[in-house]
Amino acid sequence: MSTTDLTSLSGLDLLRLVKAGRLSDVPSIGRLLGMRFDEVEHGRVVVSLDTRPDFANPLGTVHGGIAATLLDSALGCAVHTTLPAGTGYTTLELKVNYIRAASTDGQTLTAEGTVIHAGRRTATADGKVLDEQGRLIAHATTTCMILPAGG
Repeated sequence: MSTTDLTSLSGLDLLRLVKAGRLSDVPSIGRLLGMRFDEVEHGRVVVSLDTRPDFANPLGTVHGGIAATLLDSALGCAVHTTLPAGTGYTTLELKVNYIRAASTDGQTLTAEGTVIHAGRRTATADGKVLDEQGRLIAHATTTCMILPAGG
């Protein structure tokens, strides 16, 4: 798959390849943290990961940056699914609210991101992270800047 020009794919098509495991050799934060793409559809993405001791903060629970990264990925990728081939995006703002701590004992954290608005220059999305028991760990909103092809 490494011979495919990724800029020739829409965001939705690219993320469907990621979900199918066809781009697993491409270095990414998702690969580093062990993220899985569970659902990918236009305007919505669900990603998950299993916690591990490496994710600990000094208090022994999952570092808030892990939840923030999971949210930034889910929300940004939800925006990406709305973009045509060659169009990129970058996070302008991410606002995270932390609700409860998560343990580092291998539990699955799942983040869902949903697009609120996809415009020509900016897009917004919101989402949440749940633990295996369906308890809210964190929720967030994002604003992304759209980067047109050739611009």
